[in-house]
Amino acid sequence: MEENNQSLRLQFNPNRSYIPISYEDADVGLCTPEFAASIVDTINKSEKLQQENEKLTQYNKTLNKALKMACTDLVKQLGGTPQQINELFKQYVERFKRPDHGSRAIMFLLRDRQEQLDISDKEFVRFCDSYKLSPQDLRDVYGGKEISDEQIVAIARIVGRAPKELIQIRDGFTDNEISKLARILGTSTEELSELFESQ
Repeated sequence: MEENNQSLRLQFNPNRSYIPISYEDADVGLCTPEFAASIVDTINKSEKLQQENEKLTQYNKTLNKALKMACTDLVKQLGGTPQQINELFKQYVERFKRPDHGSRAIMFLLRDRQEQLDISDKEFVRFCDSYKLSPQDLRDVYGGKEISDEQIVAIARIVGRAPKELIQIRDGFTDNEISKLARILGTSTEELSELFESQ
């Protein structure tokens, strides 16, 4: 009779131990010790993240309502119309959004870099100066003035990006500008965006 070398499907290992995983005081499964901690930690982090997202969503709704009320009060004081409330609200939201293009977008990149370095304004001015972006140049960038190619080279070194990428950010169009230009030219925003990207 031939010996069967295939392993048996049903096996018994008295040296292997399992520990229970509990959820709200009820055992929901058994797992080996090396994986149990990782599974529990991952699930707990996921639940915490979901709770934080819900809080953030509620906070954003509250901020929107507060801004809408402030716009309503301002327009009423100035004797405006209800349509002006929505227009003012849109203007404030647009100003608050992080821009994708233009000088303000570069300013945000500099602010991000300062936060990454976790340094004060004074230290950041010295840091930028060491990369050949003078304090006056930095003030000009934060003031929304035009950014020269020489400044772009210095800023690229500061934020750790390629000068070509920063030039595209500086010279690009915002969604609003593309939308206006598309209306003037009688084309769609998608066609216009594709045209600019192909250049």
